[in-house]
Amino acid sequence: MKMKTLYAALSGAFLLGAATLAPAQTSTAPAGNTAAHPVKNTEAAMSSDYRAQKKQIDDTYKQDKAACKGQSGNAKDVCQKEAKAKEKIAKADLEAQRKGTPHAQYEAAKTKAEQNYEVAKEKCEDQKGKEKSACKKQAKADEDKALAEAKSERGSMASNTSAPSRAPAPASTSPNSNAPSKTSSGK
Repeated sequence: MKMKTLYAALSGAFLLGAATLAPAQTSTAPAGNTAAHPVKNTEAAMSSDYRAQKKQIDDTYKQDKAACKGQSGNAKDVCQKEAKAKEKIAKADLEAQRKGTPHAQYEAAKTKAEQNYEVAKEKCEDQKGKEKSACKKQAKADEDKALAEAKSERGSMASNTSAPSRAPAPASTSPNSNAPSKTSSGK
């Protein structure tokens, strides 16, 4: 009997807490004001074009994956990796377009670099010995280069969109001040 009472009390407290928070979650911002919404391009986020593009990406992925069924061995694996990478890159680009923020652009570039690396790594599986090792090293180097470029672009995009009233960060604490030294010391 005590468990039922405890359960009822906890359920009531949970429902009361949820009911109290529900009005706080609704936004009273005007339709044109996107400051309260985490997505800058709210019109794009809610548009039928966005949903249609997302559906198109899914449909293309299904077609690409179905095209891989006729292949065998590593060629099939490469085909499937390419289909999945194409889907992830397209979705990341669509999301970056929807959000319209420097961070979203960075995430899209990062996704592209990572997916291109996965495909290149899978293509290396056809090779043997030193060629395979060299291929994988080159793929990793290409990924690292693309990620470094994405980081540097993110830094330049963030500095372009920052408020002019903020003072620039000192050179020693700037996240981009170390980027050139890392790439030059890694060579």
